[in-house]
Amino acid sequence: MNITKEKILSDLKKVAMIMFTKEFVDTSKEDQYKIFATVIKGYLSENWLEKNENYRIGKEKQVYYFSLEFLLGKMTCTNIINLGLEELCMEVMDELGLDFKGFDKYDAEPGLGNGGLGRLAACFLDSMASIGIPGHGCGIRYDYGLFEQKIVNGEQIEGPDNWLKNGFVWETKKSHQSKRIKFYGDITLKELGGCLTPVHTGYETILAVPYDVPIVGYKNKVVNNLRLWKAQIEGNDFDFNSFSYGTFSELDEKKRNAEAISKLLYPDDTTESGRLLRLKQEYFFVSAGLQSIVDYNSKKGITPNEFPNTFSIQINDTHPALCVAEFMRILIDEKKVYWDEAWEITKEVMSYTNHTILTEAMEKWEIDKVQQLIPRVYMIIEEINRRFCDEVYQKYDDWDRVMEVAIIKDRLINMAHLAIVGSHSINGVSKLHTEVLTKKVLKNFYELYPERFNNKTNGITHRRWLLKSNKALTTLIDEMIGSSWKDDPNLLEKLTEFSEDKNFCEKIEGIKLENKKKLAELIWQETGIEVDINSIFDTHVKRLHGYKRQLLNILHIIYLYREILENKDFTMHPKTFIFSAKAAPGYYLAKRIIKLINSVGKLINNDDRINKFIKVIFIPNYSVSKAQIIIPGSDLSEQISTVGMEASGTSNMKFMMNGALTIGTLDGANVEIKEAVGGENIFIFGLNYKELKEIEKKQSYNPIKFLKENPKINKIVEMLRDGTFGGDFSSIYSHLVDEDRYFVLKDFNSYLETHKKIDGIYRDRDRWNSMVVKNIAKSGHFSSDNTIRKYAEEIWKI
Repeated sequence: MNITKEKILSDLKKVAMIMFTKEFVDTSKEDQYKIFATVIKGYLSENWLEKNENYRIGKEKQVYYFSLEFLLGKMTCTNIINLGLEELCMEVMDELGLDFKGFDKYDAEPGLGNGGLGRLAACFLDSMASIGIPGHGCGIRYDYGLFEQKIVNGEQIEGPDNWLKNGFVWETKKSHQSKRIKFYGDITLKELGGCLTPVHTGYETILAVPYDVPIVGYKNKVVNNLRLWKAQIEGNDFDFNSFSYGTFSELDEKKRNAEAISKLLYPDDTTESGRLLRLKQEYFFVSAGLQSIVDYNSKKGITPNEFPNTFSIQINDTHPALCVAEFMRILIDEKKVYWDEAWEITKEVMSYTNHTILTEAMEKWEIDKVQQLIPRVYMIIEEINRRFCDEVYQKYDDWDRVMEVAIIKDRLINMAHLAIVGSHSINGVSKLHTEVLTKKVLKNFYELYPERFNNKTNGITHRRWLLKSNKALTTLIDEMIGSSWKDDPNLLEKLTEFSEDKNFCEKIEGIKLENKKKLAELIWQETGIEVDINSIFDTHVKRLHGYKRQLLNILHIIYLYREILENKDFTMHPKTFIFSAKAAPGYYLAKRIIKLINSVGKLINNDDRINKFIKVIFIPNYSVSKAQIIIPGSDLSEQISTVGMEASGTSNMKFMMNGALTIGTLDGANVEIKEAVGGENIFIFGLNYKELKEIEKKQSYNPIKFLKENPKINKIVEMLRDGTFGGDFSSIYSHLVDEDRYFVLKDFNSYLETHKKIDGIYRDRDRWNSMVVKNIAKSGHFSSDNTIRKYAEEIWKI
């Protein structure tokens, strides 16, 4: 398609007339955004239609990425960039006297994810489209995202994230491709055609309605698909008679129960009803997605034995682990495939990505819930478990060993075990994470199936996290090494030769300063606090969890507070400590840490003796769009998780790509970042994994003893319960003193000394800037394009 400025102007005029019966210039700013986005959607839809048709008539293998989260971020500007229309659109905006950036506030930010898991899924979809792999996403179209976070009196307050309130231009409803999902009921075996056949009766049907979202490849005419499923009741959803009499009927109750499935990302699973709803969600999108894939391939004339050559399914964490049993159900009950063949097909099609070594984070479902909600699927899980346990017993003749790997144990179904047994590939997401899985957490499975285990270190898409988020840096890189790196981010390596180029480094520093001004403006808008852009912007943004150790960070800030007050000779380069994070609504400790950060910040920010050295900022309601301002404007990236607990991390990669240096433990992908940039260009502190495991083995760490031996640290911990911060933080105090399972105190001294080292290096601008350039140069290594190529070659065989 030949798109020109004149064509865009003409199409804006036509679409404005169709949508609003007005001239484009006479519509509201919000309507102008909708018109503009609709025009752009029209351009990409031609490629979308063509690519879908090519997939439909061809036999090219396709990939389906099943994930409960897809944290996409705002899509309009990214789609314009990937279509190669950015300059044209800027010209059109200039001619119409419009602010291109002003449209951003009307661009819906899909509330389809929480943190790294969902953002990774979004980066992977972007990479699949951009390197030309036919890969699609499958998830849920939540009416409301995780929650909208507000900070009131320092406390996190959750409200509805109504991201769909003004519509979502980028989705297309496909009602004719809806699927029926069966819940509850009874299974009886009846003789049909000489075979005992399971018959499902008395079930409740929920309709899964698909909404498709285009995933646009970078300047390559590829448009793949993210299919999101919405739940509703089948047939008439309105009882006219009851409503007209002012009453509610059984139909109204059914409608509410059905729609609840796709109402909210992560309902509270601390309650029985919340857990049941979560299980419903997981089966709902798994069943809808698999039915859709099987129907699509069957219509192409592909038989079940050909499925492994036609499509692959990637299970992203344990949420979609029911894929294994549901696919077996479809093959056996609907496609009439015998068990043994169906099992081989399933294993060849399925692959599983593990994202955690925390056993409590690996889902387990009560037998009673699964048996009640999806009785036929439970029967299949039970049979998979029986056959698997028999296989293991035949190999080891050891029932204890069987129980260590059983899918069903103590009346619980271990979903990670189901995913492992039913997949041909199990991958970790960083070298250390995979090593921990194979040597400890999943050691028994590794001994059973060593050929199935592999590592695929996570990655990020430079198209959003550099091209979109940091245009000035993008332009400078183009000037220095050309623009080919946009297609091959590994070419960023060429920047290494400029790491000692003072002129180039000064330009990098100037871009960072401008980005810090933008971040300072965001901080002012969100908090009303003015910050010094010449201070070190020290940033800790990610999901709030004990193992991510925001607590270690704030304890260090409290330490600095005391030092400034008590030590007249104390000096430091001014620092602005920036936090942003959401805590799960039911996670009490995490919510108290948010309160502590805000309470410490209030005390420090209002004390003129202290705030010339440090300020503490908490930016509420962390999101992709805020990250796109925060990350380019940061000097220092806090990646300080307890070693061995962060599977990979991807914010560490985003920060290095935007010229922030990392302070972190040798955890997750930090290990590989250190290997890439060299130990002299990253700030590593704390225990390594072997040291921590040795301490756990010997039980040699005693927090109380540690505090007695470290009186300065003991004083700051005591401040948690002496009222200094205007609140009672005794629960955090007890967490540290009674268990300190995340080794916050153990790593404190090392963390403190490393921060002192950073302070000195930052003052040496030439050295700091050289380190920044080396980090940017090596960041292309962590492109999700590289990661996806490895998935494609080694797992999907595509």
